[in-house]
Amino acid sequence: MPETIEKTRLQDLWDEREAAKLASHSLALLRYRSNLLGADLRITNFGGGNTSSKFEMPDPFTGQPVRVLAVKGSGGDLGSIKDGGFAILSLERLHQLKAIYRGEAHEDEMVGYYPLAAFGENRVAASIDTPLHAFLPAPHVDHLHPDWAIAIAASANGKRKLLEFNKQFGRHIVWLPWQRPGFELGLQIARAVQENPGCEGILLGSHGLFTWGSTQRECYLNSIRTIDEMGAFVQQHQAKHSTVFGGVQVPPLEDRHKIAAAVLPTLRGIMSSNRRVIGHYVDDEDALAFAGSKWAHELGALGTSCPDHFLRTRICPMLVDWKPAEEDVDALKALILERAEAYRNEYVKYYQAWATSDSPRLRDSNPSIVVVPGLGIFGFGKNKREARITTEFFINAIHVMAGANALANGETPEAYPQARHPEQAKQFSSFQNYVALPRSEAFRIEYWALEEAKLQRMPAEAEFSRKIVLVVGGGSGIGREVALLLARKGAHIVVADQNDDAAKAAAAEAASLSSPDFVTHAAIDIASPASIASAARYTLLHFGGLDGIINTAAIFPVGAEGKLSESQWAKTFTVNVTGNYLLAQELKWILHDQRLPASIVLTSSANAVVPKHGSEAYDISKSAVNHLIRELAVGLAPLVRVNGIAPATVVAGSTMFPRDRVIGSLRKYEIDFEESESTEELRNKLAHFYAQRTLTRKPIVPEDCANAIVWLASECSSKTTGHVIPVDGGLQEAFLR
Repeated sequence: MPETIEKTRLQDLWDEREAAKLASHSLALLRYRSNLLGADLRITNFGGGNTSSKFEMPDPFTGQPVRVLAVKGSGGDLGSIKDGGFAILSLERLHQLKAIYRGEAHEDEMVGYYPLAAFGENRVAASIDTPLHAFLPAPHVDHLHPDWAIAIAASANGKRKLLEFNKQFGRHIVWLPWQRPGFELGLQIARAVQENPGCEGILLGSHGLFTWGSTQRECYLNSIRTIDEMGAFVQQHQAKHSTVFGGVQVPPLEDRHKIAAAVLPTLRGIMSSNRRVIGHYVDDEDALAFAGSKWAHELGALGTSCPDHFLRTRICPMLVDWKPAEEDVDALKALILERAEAYRNEYVKYYQAWATSDSPRLRDSNPSIVVVPGLGIFGFGKNKREARITTEFFINAIHVMAGANALANGETPEAYPQARHPEQAKQFSSFQNYVALPRSEAFRIEYWALEEAKLQRMPAEAEFSRKIVLVVGGGSGIGREVALLLARKGAHIVVADQNDDAAKAAAAEAASLSSPDFVTHAAIDIASPASIASAARYTLLHFGGLDGIINTAAIFPVGAEGKLSESQWAKTFTVNVTGNYLLAQELKWILHDQRLPASIVLTSSANAVVPKHGSEAYDISKSAVNHLIRELAVGLAPLVRVNGIAPATVVAGSTMFPRDRVIGSLRKYEIDFEESESTEELRNKLAHFYAQRTLTRKPIVPEDCANAIVWLASECSSKTTGHVIPVDGGLQEAFLR
């Protein structure tokens, strides 16, 4: 194979200088090749496909070279895999399994032997695709799921179109009928290569592409060349059509973001009937074209073709037959509920029709993809990353459907080439040349014991992983610490602050503790209903709902010569009291539409019950917050809990304590300091002075308050509402009366 190839769609990302550094490390070079392939979603999906290399390693006992297979571990992702993500197995042991194999009906038992074939200390769980790589004679193998290849593989005339492709591009890619991944498929692929000398690759019906090479570079080039040429082939056919999916039935709505935000709480609440889910909304060109098309229902009902697709997207999406020209948003909400109930019933029937006594129990019967004409596509998952990836997979499926539709020749096939046997062809169904997997085959994969085992190996979910929390005042002080603690506990967080730069910085810090998918930021002015509504809409479009509202934002006015102006007095109550009220008023519709238990935590102060001279506006405003908490707890019960914390003075990191105020307080209390000391050093001196007023003699820091707030926002406090918890170190003057 030449060292360069002609391509028009994919880039050759191979860097010879980088590869040369890894030349003596076969595993590192495999990782390099894998990362390049996984960097482009047109080549393979997130977590989809696998790669392998065969090379020699020294036997740990004898030191003699042993031929091994390194293959992507189960559940890994090509784009992000590290050297340690590959399973390494003895190639000789894997080939010995052929003598043990009892036939297709017993192929699942072969997976139990893979750990016994592990080489050396490697204990990475081997993929079910391990035999496919082991039994192919080539040293380096790629198994990928490119949309263009699957479009041919999922076409009713796919085998004939592959012959056309081979002739046009001078290739020798062999068609293989559908077979579930596993030991049997590994044997079939090896046999197909043996029976077709000079074969350059295998296209597996309804599934994906297998390519290989004698070197890492040759394998990589073969893969991207084949995918690029298949892309050219499919797009040549698509260029002959002026419309996709039969044309437009419902055009994209101009105000679709506003409508999507309005229905997302209802939609998320319904999809969370089993367990809470996080949402992801897509309204790009592909999503809108499919959602509003004439063929969306027929194609959607068939479901996806490639197993990697429907393992994420379920057996099929939920399509909502909304007519925006005739029906309003309330009608859409009612339709979503009606259609969801029907979908669940249909899914249960699907499960019952194919389940056996040893099938894994029925999982969530809710859809993971919802299609709404005029709006686009909504995806749901246990966290934002999964919701996003699920939606990406359905976009991949849309590309496959569009490609298969374009490859149609107007003829009804006599038999589907995806079927291994004539009688099996009756199980396949198609629409406009697109062929879906039979429901029986889909169930065998979705509820495959091996897939269930993969799910069981997943790490336990974090405490807040299915929760969405808006942290107002999250740019600094207590709010920032709340965001960081929630990030450590897996929450989905919107850090909101009047200072957008501070919110952005705090969000970046929180994301570094969890994932960029889980944290974002927004500007907010809690004195403005419009600003709150804007932040709410952003939260909904980003995560799909809201489970917690936390506000730590407040102001402490300082007047000239100790006297406040009327405007300062009014602003204190606007921010400290009315702002909390507006947050609850502007956001309660979200909590109502979701119908999921939620929590609001507000920040009061020890000053609310300790009268002082010179801080009347702040102190009285916090007294009002205490009672507002009780009023909101009554008004929003039983679905929403409302609580608060009452810290003693928190100096560290607080925007209420700028340098000049700290210095003024140090002088007032006759505490020694130097002008050269940093602001934080000065704050620390003042904090320790205040701490001497308490029983514990320890300064109250933002982390102390964050711990209390997060506890109140958690399920641990599910029976607590209408209360204000002191976090004051034991301030006697603030004891509850």
